[in-house]
Amino acid sequence: MTSSPFPDNFLWGAATAAYQIEGSPLADGAGASIWQRFSHDPRLMASPGDTGDVACDHYNRMESDVALMKELGLQAYRFSVNWGRVLPEGVGRVNDPGLDFYKRLVDALLEQGIEPLLTLHHWDLPVALDDRGGWLNRDSADWFAEYAATMYRALDGRVKKWVTLNEPWVITDGGYLHGALAPGHRNMFEAPIASHNLMRAHGAAVAAYRAEGAHEIGLVVNIEPKYPASDSAEDRAATARAEAYMNRQYLDPALKGRYPKEMAEIFGEAWPEWPADDFKLICQPVDFIGINYYTRNVVRHDPNQWPLRASPVKQVATHTTTDWEVHPPALTDMLVWFRDIYGNIPLYITENGAAFYDPPVAGPDGIDDPLRADYLRTHIAAIGEAIRRGVDVRGYMAWSLMDNLEWSLGYSKRFGIVHVDYETQVRTPKRSARFYSEVIASNGANLG
Repeated sequence: MTSSPFPDNFLWGAATAAYQIEGSPLADGAGASIWQRFSHDPRLMASPGDTGDVACDHYNRMESDVALMKELGLQAYRFSVNWGRVLPEGVGRVNDPGLDFYKRLVDALLEQGIEPLLTLHHWDLPVALDDRGGWLNRDSADWFAEYAATMYRALDGRVKKWVTLNEPWVITDGGYLHGALAPGHRNMFEAPIASHNLMRAHGAAVAAYRAEGAHEIGLVVNIEPKYPASDSAEDRAATARAEAYMNRQYLDPALKGRYPKEMAEIFGEAWPEWPADDFKLICQPVDFIGINYYTRNVVRHDPNQWPLRASPVKQVATHTTTDWEVHPPALTDMLVWFRDIYGNIPLYITENGAAFYDPPVAGPDGIDDPLRADYLRTHIAAIGEAIRRGVDVRGYMAWSLMDNLEWSLGYSKRFGIVHVDYETQVRTPKRSARFYSEVIASNGANLG
Protein backbone atom coordinates (compact mmCIF):
# COMPACT_ATOMS: atom_id res chain seq x y z
CA MET A 1 0.00 0.00 0.00
CA THR A 2 1.15 3.49 -0.80
CA SER A 3 -0.41 6.82 0.04
CA SER A 4 -3.16 7.82 -2.36
CA PRO A 5 -3.32 11.14 -4.22
CA PHE A 6 -7.08 10.72 -4.57
CA PRO A 7 -9.20 12.76 -2.14
CA ASP A 8 -11.43 10.93 0.30
CA ASN A 9 -14.57 11.93 -1.58
CA PHE A 10 -13.25 10.83 -4.99
CA LEU A 11 -16.01 9.08 -6.94
CA TRP A 12 -15.24 5.70 -8.51
CA GLY A 13 -17.65 4.25 -11.03
CA ALA A 14 -18.28 2.90 -14.51
CA ALA A 15 -20.16 4.11 -17.57
CA THR A 16 -22.50 2.84 -20.28
CA ALA A 17 -24.79 4.29 -22.98
CA ALA A 18 -28.44 3.47 -23.58
CA TYR A 19 -28.42 2.14 -27.15
CA GLN A 20 -25.28 0.12 -26.50
CA ILE A 21 -26.69 -1.94 -23.62
CA GLU A 22 -30.44 -1.60 -23.13
CA GLY A 23 -31.95 -3.60 -25.98
CA SER A 24 -35.74 -3.49 -26.47
CA PRO A 25 -35.39 -0.13 -28.25
CA LEU A 26 -39.07 0.04 -29.25
CA ALA A 27 -40.55 -1.53 -26.12
CA ASP A 28 -43.43 -0.02 -24.16
CA GLY A 29 -44.20 2.75 -26.61
CA ALA A 30 -40.66 4.04 -27.22
CA GLY A 31 -39.91 5.96 -30.40
CA ALA A 32 -37.11 4.84 -32.71
CA SER A 33 -33.72 6.56 -32.62
CA ILE A 34 -31.30 7.32 -35.44
CA TRP A 35 -29.15 4.44 -34.19
CA GLN A 36 -32.08 2.06 -34.53
CA ARG A 37 -32.40 3.14 -38.15
CA PHE A 38 -28.66 3.20 -38.84
CA SER A 39 -27.86 -0.21 -37.36
CA HIS A 40 -30.64 -1.87 -39.36
CA ASP A 41 -29.04 -0.77 -42.64
CA PRO A 42 -26.62 -3.63 -43.47
CA ARG A 43 -24.53 -1.30 -45.62
CA LEU A 44 -23.54 0.78 -42.62
CA MET A 45 -22.48 -1.72 -39.94
CA ALA A 46 -19.13 -3.53 -39.87
CA SER A 47 -21.06 -6.75 -39.16
CA PRO A 48 -24.49 -6.62 -40.82
CA GLY A 49 -27.08 -7.90 -38.39
CA ASP A 50 -25.41 -6.37 -35.33
CA THR A 51 -28.07 -4.06 -33.89
CA GLY A 52 -29.19 -2.80 -30.50
CA ASP A 53 -32.37 -4.88 -30.58
CA VAL A 54 -31.10 -7.09 -27.75
CA ALA A 55 -27.61 -5.75 -26.92
CA CYS A 56 -27.04 -6.61 -23.23
CA ASP A 57 -30.78 -6.82 -22.51
CA HIS A 58 -30.26 -4.29 -19.73
CA TYR A 59 -33.85 -3.05 -20.14
CA ASN A 60 -35.01 -6.39 -18.77
CA ARG A 61 -32.04 -7.15 -16.50
CA MET A 62 -31.57 -3.77 -14.87
CA GLU A 63 -32.04 -4.92 -11.26
CA SER A 64 -29.46 -7.73 -11.53
CA ASP A 65 -27.04 -5.40 -13.32
CA VAL A 66 -27.31 -2.90 -10.47
CA ALA A 67 -26.68 -5.74 -8.02
CA LEU A 68 -23.54 -6.58 -9.99
CA MET A 69 -22.39 -2.95 -9.72
CA LYS A 70 -22.80 -3.20 -5.97
CA GLU A 71 -20.84 -6.46 -5.91
CA LEU A 72 -17.97 -4.74 -7.73
CA GLY A 73 -17.99 -1.89 -5.20
CA LEU A 74 -18.93 0.85 -7.65
CA GLN A 75 -19.73 4.15 -5.98
CA ALA A 76 -21.23 5.74 -9.11
CA TYR A 77 -22.83 4.73 -12.38
CA ARG A 78 -22.88 6.95 -15.43
CA PHE A 79 -25.68 6.03 -17.82
CA SER A 80 -27.60 7.75 -20.59
CA VAL A 81 -31.31 8.13 -21.27
CA ASN A 82 -32.80 7.07 -24.60
CA TRP A 83 -34.58 10.33 -25.50
CA GLY A 84 -37.19 8.49 -27.59
CA ARG A 85 -38.12 6.19 -24.70
CA VAL A 86 -39.27 9.23 -22.78
CA LEU A 87 -40.57 11.39 -25.65
CA PRO A 88 -41.39 9.11 -28.60
CA GLU A 89 -41.82 12.08 -30.97
CA GLY A 90 -38.86 13.90 -29.39
CA VAL A 91 -41.14 16.61 -28.00
CA GLY A 92 -44.67 16.75 -26.62
CA ARG A 93 -46.22 13.59 -25.25
CA VAL A 94 -44.35 11.85 -22.41
CA ASN A 95 -44.23 8.05 -22.58
CA ASP A 96 -44.77 7.11 -18.94
CA PRO A 97 -43.48 3.49 -19.19
CA GLY A 98 -40.23 4.72 -20.72
CA LEU A 99 -39.73 7.41 -18.10
CA ASP A 100 -40.63 4.85 -15.46
CA PHE A 101 -37.70 2.66 -16.47
CA TYR A 102 -35.22 5.42 -15.62
CA LYS A 103 -37.01 6.23 -12.38
CA ARG A 104 -36.70 2.58 -11.37
CA LEU A 105 -33.03 2.52 -12.40
CA VAL A 106 -32.25 5.58 -10.29
CA ASP A 107 -34.16 4.16 -7.32
CA ALA A 108 -32.29 0.84 -7.62
CA LEU A 109 -28.94 2.64 -7.71
CA LEU A 110 -29.74 4.75 -4.68
CA GLU A 111 -30.94 1.71 -2.75
CA GLN A 112 -27.48 0.18 -3.32
CA GLY A 113 -25.65 3.37 -2.35
CA ILE A 114 -24.53 4.05 -5.94
CA GLU A 115 -24.66 7.65 -7.17
CA PRO A 116 -26.34 8.12 -10.57
CA LEU A 117 -24.65 10.33 -13.16
CA LEU A 118 -27.26 10.91 -15.85
CA THR A 119 -26.32 11.80 -19.43
CA LEU A 120 -29.23 13.29 -21.33
CA HIS A 121 -27.91 12.62 -24.83
CA HIS A 122 -25.46 9.92 -25.91
CA TRP A 123 -26.03 10.02 -29.69
CA ASP A 124 -29.50 8.42 -30.00
CA LEU A 125 -31.55 11.32 -31.40
CA PRO A 126 -35.21 10.36 -31.99
CA VAL A 127 -35.97 9.54 -35.62
CA ALA A 128 -39.00 11.84 -35.42
CA LEU A 129 -36.65 14.78 -34.87
CA ASP A 130 -34.08 13.63 -37.40
CA ASP A 131 -36.87 13.67 -39.96
CA ARG A 132 -37.31 17.35 -39.11
CA GLY A 133 -33.65 18.08 -39.78
CA GLY A 134 -32.10 16.79 -36.57
CA TRP A 135 -29.14 18.83 -35.39
CA LEU A 136 -29.24 20.87 -38.61
CA ASN A 137 -32.47 22.50 -37.44
CA ARG A 138 -32.03 25.52 -35.15
CA ASP A 139 -35.17 24.40 -33.32
CA SER A 140 -33.13 21.45 -31.99
CA ALA A 141 -31.94 23.58 -29.07
CA ASP A 142 -35.55 24.09 -27.98
CA TRP A 143 -36.39 20.41 -28.52
CA PHE A 144 -33.48 19.39 -26.32
CA ALA A 145 -34.33 21.91 -23.60
CA GLU A 146 -37.91 20.58 -23.47
CA TYR A 147 -36.70 17.00 -23.14
CA ALA A 148 -34.11 18.02 -20.53
CA ALA A 149 -36.70 19.85 -18.45
CA THR A 150 -38.91 16.74 -18.52
CA MET A 151 -36.05 14.72 -17.05
CA TYR A 152 -35.15 17.37 -14.46
CA ARG A 153 -38.72 17.52 -13.18
CA ALA A 154 -38.83 13.74 -12.93
CA LEU A 155 -35.46 13.03 -11.32
CA ASP A 156 -33.61 16.08 -9.99
CA GLY A 157 -32.75 15.55 -6.35
CA ARG A 158 -32.44 11.81 -6.74
CA VAL A 159 -30.02 12.58 -9.58
CA LYS A 160 -27.54 15.24 -8.47
CA LYS A 161 -25.08 15.12 -11.37
CA TRP A 162 -26.38 15.76 -14.88
CA VAL A 163 -24.62 15.77 -18.26
CA THR A 164 -26.14 17.54 -21.26
CA LEU A 165 -24.27 15.99 -24.22
CA ASN A 166 -21.79 13.19 -24.61
CA GLU A 167 -19.03 13.87 -27.15
CA PRO A 168 -20.59 16.34 -29.58
CA TRP A 169 -17.43 16.00 -31.69
CA VAL A 170 -18.24 12.36 -32.42
CA ILE A 171 -21.84 13.20 -33.33
CA THR A 172 -20.74 15.73 -35.95
CA ASP A 173 -17.47 14.24 -37.20
CA GLY A 174 -18.91 10.73 -37.53
CA GLY A 175 -22.52 11.58 -38.21
CA TYR A 176 -22.43 14.67 -40.41
CA LEU A 177 -18.91 14.97 -41.89
CA HIS A 178 -17.64 11.44 -42.58
CA GLY A 179 -20.86 9.40 -42.52
CA ALA A 180 -19.45 6.57 -40.38
CA LEU A 181 -22.00 7.02 -37.59
CA ALA A 182 -25.68 7.89 -37.37
CA PRO A 183 -27.30 9.71 -39.08
CA GLY A 184 -24.73 8.85 -41.75
CA HIS A 185 -24.34 12.18 -43.56
CA ARG A 186 -21.17 13.23 -45.39
CA ASN A 187 -21.27 16.98 -45.87
CA MET A 188 -18.65 19.57 -44.97
CA PHE A 189 -21.25 22.34 -44.88
CA GLU A 190 -23.50 20.43 -42.48
CA ALA A 191 -20.86 19.60 -39.86
CA PRO A 192 -20.35 23.14 -38.48
CA ILE A 193 -24.12 23.71 -38.36
CA ALA A 194 -24.70 20.48 -36.44
CA SER A 195 -21.87 21.31 -34.03
CA HIS A 196 -23.20 24.80 -33.42
CA ASN A 197 -26.75 23.61 -32.79
CA LEU A 198 -25.46 20.94 -30.42
CA MET A 199 -23.69 23.65 -28.45
CA ARG A 200 -26.82 25.80 -28.49
CA ALA A 201 -28.74 22.77 -27.21
CA HIS A 202 -26.19 22.31 -24.44
CA GLY A 203 -26.58 25.94 -23.39
CA ALA A 204 -30.37 25.75 -23.52
CA ALA A 205 -30.37 22.61 -21.36
CA VAL A 206 -28.09 24.24 -18.78
CA ALA A 207 -30.33 27.31 -18.69
CA ALA A 208 -33.36 25.04 -18.24
CA TYR A 209 -31.58 23.29 -15.38
CA ARG A 210 -30.94 26.56 -13.58
CA ALA A 211 -34.72 27.13 -13.70
CA GLU A 212 -35.71 23.59 -12.67
CA GLY A 213 -32.79 21.94 -10.83
CA ALA A 214 -30.74 22.48 -7.72
CA HIS A 215 -27.58 20.42 -8.10
CA GLU A 216 -24.81 20.03 -10.73
CA ILE A 217 -24.73 19.97 -14.51
CA GLY A 218 -21.91 19.80 -17.04
CA LEU A 219 -20.77 18.83 -20.53
CA VAL A 220 -18.81 15.72 -21.58
CA VAL A 221 -16.19 15.99 -24.33
CA ASN A 222 -13.73 13.51 -25.77
CA ILE A 223 -10.15 14.75 -25.92
CA GLU A 224 -7.09 13.39 -27.65
CA PRO A 225 -3.88 15.25 -26.80
CA LYS A 226 -2.09 16.24 -30.00
CA TYR A 227 1.71 16.20 -30.32
CA PRO A 228 3.62 17.39 -33.42
CA ALA A 229 5.58 14.72 -35.27
CA SER A 230 8.48 17.17 -35.64
CA ASP A 231 9.43 20.74 -34.82
CA SER A 232 8.69 21.90 -38.37
CA ALA A 233 6.34 24.85 -38.74
CA GLU A 234 4.05 22.74 -40.94
CA ASP A 235 3.72 19.95 -38.35
CA ARG A 236 3.11 22.44 -35.54
CA ALA A 237 0.40 24.17 -37.59
CA ALA A 238 -1.20 20.82 -38.43
CA THR A 239 -1.17 19.92 -34.75
CA ALA A 240 -2.83 23.23 -33.86
CA ARG A 241 -5.58 22.56 -36.40
CA ALA A 242 -6.12 19.02 -35.10
CA GLU A 243 -6.26 20.23 -31.51
CA ALA A 244 -8.68 23.03 -32.33
CA TYR A 245 -10.95 20.73 -34.33
CA MET A 246 -11.20 17.93 -31.79
CA ASN A 247 -10.36 19.39 -28.41
CA ARG A 248 -11.28 23.08 -28.45
CA GLN A 249 -14.19 23.24 -30.92
CA TYR A 250 -16.61 22.50 -28.07
CA LEU A 251 -14.72 23.60 -24.97
CA ASP A 252 -13.94 27.10 -26.24
CA PRO A 253 -17.56 28.11 -26.96
CA ALA A 254 -18.84 26.43 -23.78
CA LEU A 255 -16.21 27.97 -21.50
CA LYS A 256 -14.92 31.05 -23.37
CA GLY A 257 -17.86 32.04 -25.55
CA ARG A 258 -16.05 31.75 -28.89
CA TYR A 259 -14.71 29.24 -31.37
CA PRO A 260 -11.00 28.65 -31.97
CA LYS A 261 -9.67 30.81 -34.81
CA GLU A 262 -8.48 27.68 -36.60
CA MET A 263 -12.06 26.57 -37.31
CA ALA A 264 -12.53 29.08 -40.13
CA GLU A 265 -9.22 27.96 -41.64
CA ILE A 266 -10.24 24.29 -41.44
CA PHE A 267 -13.71 24.66 -42.97
CA GLY A 268 -13.11 27.59 -45.29
CA GLU A 269 -16.28 28.64 -47.09
CA ALA A 270 -18.26 26.03 -45.12
CA TRP A 271 -17.67 27.93 -41.85
CA PRO A 272 -20.58 30.34 -41.22
CA GLU A 273 -20.69 33.62 -39.38
CA TRP A 274 -22.55 32.89 -36.15
CA PRO A 275 -24.96 35.33 -34.44
CA ALA A 276 -23.29 36.91 -31.43
CA ASP A 277 -26.33 36.18 -29.26
CA ASP A 278 -25.81 32.44 -29.81
CA PHE A 279 -22.70 32.55 -27.66
CA LYS A 280 -24.62 34.07 -24.78
CA LEU A 281 -26.79 30.96 -24.86
CA ILE A 282 -23.91 28.52 -25.35
CA CYS A 283 -21.57 29.91 -22.69
CA GLN A 284 -23.64 29.03 -19.62
CA PRO A 285 -21.77 28.51 -16.33
CA VAL A 286 -21.31 24.78 -15.72
CA ASP A 287 -20.49 22.94 -12.51
CA PHE A 288 -18.03 20.48 -14.06
CA ILE A 289 -16.61 19.16 -17.30
CA GLY A 290 -16.51 15.45 -18.04
CA ILE A 291 -13.57 14.23 -20.10
CA ASN A 292 -13.49 11.01 -22.08
CA TYR A 293 -9.91 9.94 -22.75
CA TYR A 294 -8.68 6.89 -24.65
CA THR A 295 -5.52 7.75 -26.57
CA ARG A 296 -3.31 10.47 -28.02
CA ASN A 297 -2.29 11.48 -31.57
CA VAL A 298 1.11 12.37 -32.98
CA VAL A 299 0.35 14.64 -35.93
CA ARG A 300 2.11 15.50 -39.18
CA HIS A 301 1.18 17.89 -41.96
CA ASP A 302 -0.61 16.06 -44.77
CA PRO A 303 -2.11 18.19 -47.58
CA ASN A 304 -4.07 15.19 -48.87
CA GLN A 305 -6.11 14.71 -45.69
CA TRP A 306 -9.41 16.59 -45.79
CA PRO A 307 -10.31 18.87 -44.09
CA LEU A 308 -7.52 19.18 -41.49
CA ARG A 309 -4.52 18.73 -43.78
CA ALA A 310 -3.12 16.63 -40.96
CA SER A 311 -2.76 12.91 -40.31
CA PRO A 312 -1.68 10.76 -37.35
CA VAL A 313 1.71 9.08 -37.23
CA LYS A 314 1.45 5.60 -35.76
CA GLN A 315 3.83 5.02 -32.88
CA VAL A 316 5.74 1.90 -31.89
CA ALA A 317 3.74 0.99 -28.80
CA THR A 318 0.98 -1.25 -27.50
CA HIS A 319 -2.25 -0.65 -29.40
CA THR A 320 -5.79 -1.74 -28.55
CA THR A 321 -7.98 -3.70 -30.97
CA THR A 322 -9.44 -0.35 -32.09
CA ASP A 323 -5.83 0.50 -33.08
CA TRP A 324 -5.50 3.20 -30.42
CA GLU A 325 -2.08 3.72 -28.88
CA VAL A 326 -1.79 3.08 -25.15
CA HIS A 327 0.02 6.12 -23.74
CA PRO A 328 -0.96 7.00 -20.15
CA PRO A 329 1.35 10.06 -19.76
CA ALA A 330 -0.80 11.90 -22.29
CA LEU A 331 -3.71 11.74 -19.86
CA THR A 332 -1.68 13.65 -17.27
CA ASP A 333 -0.58 16.13 -19.94
CA MET A 334 -4.16 16.63 -21.08
CA LEU A 335 -5.51 17.28 -17.59
CA VAL A 336 -2.77 19.82 -16.86
CA TRP A 337 -3.38 21.40 -20.30
CA PHE A 338 -7.08 21.75 -19.50
CA ARG A 339 -6.36 23.43 -16.17
CA ASP A 340 -3.86 25.82 -17.75
CA ILE A 341 -6.21 26.79 -20.61
CA TYR A 342 -9.62 26.84 -18.92
CA GLY A 343 -8.89 27.23 -15.22
CA ASN A 344 -9.34 24.75 -12.40
CA ILE A 345 -12.91 23.75 -13.20
CA PRO A 346 -13.93 20.51 -11.46
CA LEU A 347 -13.33 17.55 -13.77
CA TYR A 348 -14.59 13.99 -13.96
CA ILE A 349 -13.03 11.34 -16.15
CA THR A 350 -16.35 10.17 -17.54
CA GLU A 351 -14.92 7.47 -19.84
CA ASN A 352 -11.59 5.68 -19.97
CA GLY A 353 -10.93 2.14 -21.07
CA ALA A 354 -9.64 -0.18 -23.77
CA ALA A 355 -10.81 -2.81 -26.21
CA PHE A 356 -8.68 -5.96 -26.15
CA TYR A 357 -9.50 -9.44 -27.37
CA ASP A 358 -11.68 -11.54 -25.08
CA PRO A 359 -13.21 -14.90 -26.03
CA PRO A 360 -16.96 -14.90 -26.78
CA VAL A 361 -17.60 -17.40 -23.97
CA ALA A 362 -16.05 -17.23 -20.51
CA GLY A 363 -14.11 -20.32 -19.46
CA PRO A 364 -14.31 -22.06 -16.07
CA ASP A 365 -11.62 -19.72 -14.74
CA GLY A 366 -13.37 -16.60 -16.02
CA ILE A 367 -11.72 -14.00 -18.27
CA ASP A 368 -8.09 -13.07 -17.77
CA ASP A 369 -7.48 -9.67 -19.37
CA PRO A 370 -4.12 -8.42 -18.10
CA LEU A 371 -3.74 -5.78 -20.82
CA ARG A 372 -7.01 -4.11 -19.85
CA ALA A 373 -6.19 -4.31 -16.15
CA ASP A 374 -2.82 -2.69 -16.83
CA TYR A 375 -4.50 -0.02 -18.98
CA LEU A 376 -6.74 0.89 -16.05
CA ARG A 377 -3.87 0.81 -13.56
CA THR A 378 -1.57 3.08 -15.58
CA HIS A 379 -4.26 5.55 -16.56
CA ILE A 380 -5.63 5.85 -13.03
CA ALA A 381 -2.06 6.46 -11.90
CA ALA A 382 -1.78 9.19 -14.56
CA ILE A 383 -4.86 10.87 -13.08
CA GLY A 384 -3.27 10.65 -9.65
CA GLU A 385 -0.23 12.46 -11.02
CA ALA A 386 -2.44 15.24 -12.39
CA ILE A 387 -4.09 15.59 -8.99
CA ARG A 388 -0.63 15.87 -7.41
CA ARG A 389 -0.02 18.74 -9.86
CA GLY A 390 -3.11 20.54 -8.61
CA VAL A 391 -5.76 19.56 -11.14
CA ASP A 392 -9.23 19.27 -9.58
CA VAL A 393 -10.28 15.77 -10.72
CA ARG A 394 -13.19 14.46 -8.68
CA GLY A 395 -14.10 11.09 -10.15
CA TYR A 396 -13.33 8.29 -12.60
CA MET A 397 -15.80 6.26 -14.66
CA ALA A 398 -14.31 3.19 -16.34
CA TRP A 399 -15.56 2.48 -19.86
CA SER A 400 -17.33 0.27 -19.95
CA LEU A 401 -19.19 -1.54 -17.23
CA MET A 402 -19.83 -4.41 -19.65
CA ASP A 403 -19.17 -5.48 -23.21
CA ASN A 404 -21.74 -3.97 -25.55
CA LEU A 405 -22.62 -2.80 -29.05
CA GLU A 406 -19.63 -0.71 -30.12
CA TRP A 407 -21.72 1.47 -32.44
CA SER A 408 -20.97 0.82 -36.14
CA LEU A 409 -18.34 -1.76 -35.16
CA GLY A 410 -21.10 -3.91 -33.71
CA TYR A 411 -20.11 -6.60 -31.23
CA SER A 412 -16.60 -7.04 -32.61
CA LYS A 413 -14.89 -4.93 -29.92
CA ARG A 414 -15.10 -5.58 -26.19
CA PHE A 415 -14.44 -2.69 -23.80
CA GLY A 416 -16.18 -4.11 -20.73
CA ILE A 417 -14.69 -4.92 -17.37
CA VAL A 418 -17.59 -7.38 -17.23
CA HIS A 419 -17.77 -10.00 -19.99
CA VAL A 420 -21.13 -10.55 -21.69
CA ASP A 421 -21.93 -13.81 -23.44
CA TYR A 422 -24.30 -12.46 -26.07
CA GLU A 423 -25.93 -15.86 -26.63
CA THR A 424 -26.85 -16.44 -22.98
CA GLN A 425 -26.55 -12.89 -21.53
CA VAL A 426 -24.41 -14.31 -18.72
CA ARG A 427 -22.23 -11.64 -17.09
CA THR A 428 -18.74 -12.59 -15.90
CA PRO A 429 -16.51 -10.03 -14.17
CA LYS A 430 -13.07 -10.05 -15.79
CA ARG A 431 -9.75 -9.84 -14.01
CA SER A 432 -9.84 -6.08 -14.79
CA ALA A 433 -13.11 -5.79 -12.84
CA ARG A 434 -11.62 -7.50 -9.81
CA PHE A 435 -8.57 -5.27 -10.04
CA TYR A 436 -10.77 -2.18 -10.30
CA SER A 437 -12.74 -3.30 -7.24
CA GLU A 438 -9.47 -3.35 -5.30
CA VAL A 439 -8.62 0.14 -6.57
CA ILE A 440 -11.97 1.42 -5.34
CA ALA A 441 -11.60 -0.29 -1.95
CA SER A 442 -8.19 1.31 -1.44
CA ASN A 443 -9.19 4.68 -2.94
CA GLY A 444 -6.42 4.29 -5.48
CA ALA A 445 -3.67 3.50 -3.02
CA ASN A 446 -2.84 0.08 -4.50
CA LEU A 447 -1.64 1.12 -7.97
CA GLY A 448 2.01 0.32 -7.32
